[in-house]
Amino acid sequence: MTQPEPGKIELNAHNKEEFRPAHTAEHIINRAMDDAFNCGRAVEAHIERKKSKMDFALDQQPNERQIASVERTVNDVIDRHLPVGFGFISQTEAASEFDLKRLPEGASETVRVVSVGDYDRCLCIGQHVGNTREIGHVRFISHDYDPERKILRIRFKIVDTPTD
Repeated sequence: MTQPEPGKIELNAHNKEEFRPAHTAEHIINRAMDDAFNCGRAVEAHIERKKSKMDFALDQQPNERQIASVERTVNDVIDRHLPVGFGFISQTEAASEFDLKRLPEGASETVRVVSVGDYDRCLCIGQHVGNTREIGHVRFISHDYDPERKILRIRFKIVDTPTD
């Protein structure tokens, strides 16, 4: 990743105050789901302190074993105590690695790439922990599948956070 000159970075304003552990866990869940089901990242997510939800486009409903496996994978990645960092690249550079469809209209030419160790990289302007050890663990509270929309919704919460 190239680093723009200090003072030269212009990003879109960010108007949210994320719960950093859950927001960082969202990145890990996205990668684990895509690895398990080749479904890409969530089509929609709502991340909160008490509980969060993520919707994934899937052609068929996963079974309980598959869902439990994704949850284990997420917690195994968290337990690796990976550093969480970021860098900046141009949209032109980003287009070869990332889907830019979710960038807001009028997005800045410079975009921020968030990395969760060697596990996940994505474009994101949100707030994150500095290391996955700060997350605690993820518990999938529930999940349901809408066969008409072909959407799997996973509800999760952060448990055992170091700050609890």
